[in-house]
Amino acid sequence: MGYTQQDEWHDHYARGESFRALTDTERAVLDTVLRPQGPAVALDVGCGLGELALYLHELGYVVDAVDYAEAAIERAAAQAPEGVAVRFLKHDIEHDNLAALPHDAYDLIIFRLSYAFLRDRTWLSNRLREHLRPGGRICIITPLTSALPADRHDIALDEEEIALVTAGWTTANRFDADGMAVLVLQEPTTTPLSFADKRRPTPQGLIGAGVVVTDEQGRVLLGRSVRGVWELPGGKPHPGESFEQAAVRELAEETSLQASPDDAQVLAVLMDTTHDIPRLTAAVRVTAHQGTPTVTEPHLFRRWEWHWPADVPALAGTLFTPSAHVLDIAWPGLIRDLPPVHRTLARQPVAPEAPERVRESHQLRQKMTDQLIDQGYINDTSVETAFRRVRRHLFLPGVDLETVYAAADAVVPTKHNRNGKATSTVSAPWLQAVMLREAALRAGDTALEIGSNGPNAALMQEVVGPDGRIITMDIDPFVVERTARFLPAAGYDRVCVVLGDGEHGAPGFTDNGSLDAIIVTAQAPDIPPVWIASLVEGGRLVVPLTIHGYSWAIAFEKRGHELVSRSYTVCGFVPMQGAGAQVEDVTSLRGGEIRVRFPEGGTAEAEQLTRALEAPRLERRTGVTMPGNTPFDKLMLWLATTIDGFCRLAVDPELDTGVVQRAKGWDAAAVVRDNSLARLLLQQTGPSTWEWCIHAYGPAAEQLTEEMTQQVIAWDRDHHIRDAPRLTVRSRLGGDTEEKGARTLMKRHARLDFDWTRPHRTSL
Repeated sequence: MGYTQQDEWHDHYARGESFRALTDTERAVLDTVLRPQGPAVALDVGCGLGELALYLHELGYVVDAVDYAEAAIERAAAQAPEGVAVRFLKHDIEHDNLAALPHDAYDLIIFRLSYAFLRDRTWLSNRLREHLRPGGRICIITPLTSALPADRHDIALDEEEIALVTAGWTTANRFDADGMAVLVLQEPTTTPLSFADKRRPTPQGLIGAGVVVTDEQGRVLLGRSVRGVWELPGGKPHPGESFEQAAVRELAEETSLQASPDDAQVLAVLMDTTHDIPRLTAAVRVTAHQGTPTVTEPHLFRRWEWHWPADVPALAGTLFTPSAHVLDIAWPGLIRDLPPVHRTLARQPVAPEAPERVRESHQLRQKMTDQLIDQGYINDTSVETAFRRVRRHLFLPGVDLETVYAAADAVVPTKHNRNGKATSTVSAPWLQAVMLREAALRAGDTALEIGSNGPNAALMQEVVGPDGRIITMDIDPFVVERTARFLPAAGYDRVCVVLGDGEHGAPGFTDNGSLDAIIVTAQAPDIPPVWIASLVEGGRLVVPLTIHGYSWAIAFEKRGHELVSRSYTVCGFVPMQGAGAQVEDVTSLRGGEIRVRFPEGGTAEAEQLTRALEAPRLERRTGVTMPGNTPFDKLMLWLATTIDGFCRLAVDPELDTGVVQRAKGWDAAAVVRDNSLARLLLQQTGPSTWEWCIHAYGPAAEQLTEEMTQQVIAWDRDHHIRDAPRLTVRSRLGGDTEEKGARTLMKRHARLDFDWTRPHRTSL
């Protein structure tokens, strides 16, 4: 196939050329197997001129059609009939952020004649399955190599590749359409990872290097060999070469990536046996490189792909045994049930600190701790001792000491995504102190931290002492590698660092009833059953829980099979990643100017609400006033747990036309019901006084305004500022639907019951 680059496809469509038309046979197959039973949303990847997207619309889908060729999108949009529910967008599915897609999840994701062109197709498949709605399907329409001449095999899939594609799904149906395979995949699953070796080598000792190299996102490079096995780059040293030199040479020869031996580090030397012959493998980490992975030895490898390390245990196919051992050195605990191997770890010396820096950091650390005590965040001697001992600056190289030891909002990002948004941070000391206090750790306790970075795990280890045990885990291999390097350097080599998705706990490290406490340091939209089951009776969970899009660090205590809240603290954390990531429903109005967000799920009729916004609005003052700089987070929680149809209203500042008054710094609390909308806002009534007011739109504006007004008045009269509800959490594993007296919120994993009749009195 002549086209492999984005600009080539753009030029193709810009010249007015087209693509293979959708056949009647394809239409018949799609009509039979993919016609939706109700409202459904589809993503057409590599849409070209949009013929498939328009047909999916005829079947009943709302369609997002994406292509990375700008000319294709322009022509498709221009040719599409008016009024069809198809949105054509320029989007590179492999390199652009999937969060930028119009919908968070889809009922159907379809590739027609485009899947074979993907470079990191296995990685992308794992990412897209996270964007499927329950019961959603992925459909791949592809030519077969057996039906094409050899010079066109790169536009098709062979049977081995089709087996790899379908291996990770509970249901994988295959249909024929004019000689092409139509694959329909449903219900993602994982298959056990197996291991394999090469054919019997020449009878002699074997020696080689396995190279761990990651891209800017922390993904590790693996090659798909001609034997159908996944392998790390690497190979045998030449006479006189060091392991580091051999690693960078083999990396260049096999993948064309260029690196310096100075950027290569031997992590360990591994010895095992294959076919009764001793084998020695050096695990080499290359920390800097240039170039793009390319197949330079086609007789050995078919392609190179970047993979999240967390995906490796579920890879469809077989992993080369030495590569598995090397990956386990880089990310301990990543792969389970490995064949036996002898390991010799390479310890890297830690450079001593300059005496003046030691003195300055000590003084700032004591000052920070004194401030936290004075402000009431620390009231326990064990927590105080931990803060005076843990050298936070060792976990934040390159950050000035004044920032590291600022007691206030010293949140320090340690990783950003491509959009510049922080995906990992070291929390502010005051918040770490609060969460540690609420976890109520004692000497000898066993505790789990979900969301790692080092300093918090070190504080926890100090509190539980030498007889206690701390496990810290993170889904991001970059964070795990960083934490595993800094903790021993700071003197905390007893902390167990684990790579994994905290949604599932830490299998093998935490069993039912084995933990005294869990501290979660990522914003969690739900409480999975394993978090409850892992705690002992009376165990504590401290988690930044989102409720209708608002976040509080809530401390719970386990009582029987339930969690009961102990305290609330307003906070902000980076969002949970992986299986526990937040998914919310959003309705866009007026071309995206206004977005109605339902973090706990919900719907709104966009056309009816848009019409409501065009009518005169109803305005009402509640009579409830408050001085400036007064917290009102509990009012948001009160409204979210007492009014049906609660949602949040956001206005895009770049598209704002003034139809809805935009709140500054926060999304407005709102209610949507009966094709009407009411929102809450503050209006200044004096130099330092503000009043809560209601703006409402639509046929039920009067009713919604009255209901919201009465709830604001009730909050001001009965609760105000300091009150937070007693919250009881139960797992939904048993299918629990029984109503209780308090307001109930049903999440995917947990049932939350809010009781405002016995509120907590929280400090400001």
